[in-house]
Amino acid sequence: MARKRKGQPVHGWVVLDKAKGLSSSQAVGKVRFLLNAQKAGHGGTLDPLASGILPIAVGEATKTMSFVMDGAKTYRCWVRFGEARSTDDAEGEVIETSAKRPTAAEIEAVLSEFEGDIEQIPPVYSAIKIDGQRAYKLARQQEPGDQEIEMKPRTVHIDRVCLVEMPEPDLAVIDVDCGKGTYIRSLARDLAVRLGTVGYVADLRRTRVGPFRENRAISLDSLESLGHSARLEEAVLPIMTALDDIPALALTEAEAGNMRHGMSVPALTVLNRTPDVKVSQGETVVVMNGDTPLALARIEGGDIRPIRVLNL
Repeated sequence: MARKRKGQPVHGWVVLDKAKGLSSSQAVGKVRFLLNAQKAGHGGTLDPLASGILPIAVGEATKTMSFVMDGAKTYRCWVRFGEARSTDDAEGEVIETSAKRPTAAEIEAVLSEFEGDIEQIPPVYSAIKIDGQRAYKLARQQEPGDQEIEMKPRTVHIDRVCLVEMPEPDLAVIDVDCGKGTYIRSLARDLAVRLGTVGYVADLRRTRVGPFRENRAISLDSLESLGHSARLEEAVLPIMTALDDIPALALTEAEAGNMRHGMSVPALTVLNRTPDVKVSQGETVVVMNGDTPLALARIEGGDIRPIRVLNL
């Protein structure tokens, strides 16, 4: 007999405005507790030192998390020039200094070099695994005289970097639109080096993850103030919020019954009913049973094959 899950069958997304000092896992735990949800997960880690958008999937929405994690992200970053830190953020020890302070014009002149597909070396204090261990754990175990930890470069994509303001002579505020896997700490470090100095991330806020933006976000304090009321449930956005950019195909009751049991359905039959929806081989779609999302599926050969069936 299957074990009964604890909690309520709540399904959807909470766009949490995470405060600094809270880890992503702690935030997920608190939201899950407040909603008394059976399961929850986050759509992309946000460091404890950073604030901003942390999408949290509850219930069956956890099956759609990969689409959010793969989505574009936007950050506002405060870059402090003149010091290099061991962690590339404000938490680390000062390991190098420089008297060079770049001007706004000098910064703007080089930002375009960091757009497009670029190579980055991730920070040593990161969650990347090296020989099965997290890099930050290896870094913390380092003793004087130990061989430096080698971080391999990786290609990331940055759509846009722009200078917002320089509130202090050694502090620049930049906005970054980027893809999955981009390290903003590496960007700040490399930008400073390109400008002939050193630097680190003094503060960081994520303002967008995929379709989720600040205007739909809610703080943990606000969630807690709602208690276990109907208004708390209103803070949970529909699963489809994360799937707006994926083509949707409507199934008949018979087709939906087959797909609910993990069976494929003929693609041509479905597509002939929805000529306005254009899809290609290998493309992921969301199939609908009426107004309810039924499954994430893929067009393969002549079939629509289910990838993840949603039990709603």
